[in-house]
Amino acid sequence: MNTEDSARRRRSTARRAERKSSPIVLALAVALAATACGKHESRPAQPPIPAVAASLVKAERSETGRRVELYGTVEAERSASVSSRVMGNVVAVRVKAGDPVRAGDVLVEIAPETARGQESQARGALSQATSALALAERNFQRYEALAKSGSASELELDLARMQLGQARGAVEQAKGAVAAASSVANESRVVAPFAGRVTARLVEAGDFAAPGRPVATIESTTGRRLVVSVPESLVAGDGLAIGSKLPVTIDALPGKSLTGVVAERTPGADPATHAFTVKIDLTGATELATGLTGRAFLETGAQRSVVSIPRSAVLPAGGVTSLTMVVIRDPGGKARSRAVTIGAGLPGDRVEVLSGLEGDETLLTGLLAAPADGAPVNELTK
Repeated sequence: MNTEDSARRRRSTARRAERKSSPIVLALAVALAATACGKHESRPAQPPIPAVAASLVKAERSETGRRVELYGTVEAERSASVSSRVMGNVVAVRVKAGDPVRAGDVLVEIAPETARGQESQARGALSQATSALALAERNFQRYEALAKSGSASELELDLARMQLGQARGAVEQAKGAVAAASSVANESRVVAPFAGRVTARLVEAGDFAAPGRPVATIESTTGRRLVVSVPESLVAGDGLAIGSKLPVTIDALPGKSLTGVVAERTPGADPATHAFTVKIDLTGATELATGLTGRAFLETGAQRSVVSIPRSAVLPAGGVTSLTMVVIRDPGGKARSRAVTIGAGLPGDRVEVLSGLEGDETLLTGLLAAPADGAPVNELTK
């Protein structure tokens, strides 16, 4: 009996253990089956990189001389700060900034009362001097007649002659004072000294005008010059001799190149900057606004090999001025961004590439931002 009871107890314990382990085994089997099925599922396809359309240019390698950029400002051939010779209140301002004027046009009118009073005083002094001269002439004639008859001494005759000379001198002095006062009185109306354009109006009605204080500035409408500062190390060459021609570009007019002719050069350097001032006449730039910045290019050395690209192919890289980006098309027709170092500007709105390109690469131009790396490139045709 004991043997049979022990066997029954063992069978009952095994059945209970089997019932407890069945859910765990089932869960493991389901997990393994799900994992196996997942291995056969296909991943979703990646979307294609969008293509980029742009014009294409070649990076060019060429032989050129060493160029130095001379930065300057556009100025008018003639400019003047116009002031009054009359002291008085401004009663009218006839022009404003930007108005064209001809030589002799009235710019400012000043109250003429003070100048007219000075002119009247000068004319009164002239009348007194004229009367004194008439008296001196008659006295001299009397003493001259008395001297001939022996009734007047030589001393008395000499004194009469001296008084006559003093009276004549006083008359001439009074005439000069009248002329000066009349000239000042006539300049109560400030006029333009030459034809041009008003660049600034410096007084308003009611202001007090005084000699030496400018009331307006004007500049000529024809003739423009680029005024540059040249380091002393570059002045010795022949490139800046009077009459030399230099290529010039204006920063506000990209892509446009002008021809400049050296017109003036200071004989000495500025003591503070040790630089010379050179004025370059700009041909064909009569309507160019003054104050614009520009560059003149000076050839200073032997030939060298240079890689150049158009400015339109350059993308700024995060505001770093010395490091910029360009986008090239690789042999497979894909867009690739590349960092380059830009050097001096060149004529034709091109720039020198100091590093990053070897020449003959195909670049994308006119992009506002760099495309995705590896994007297909579609060339825009004109």
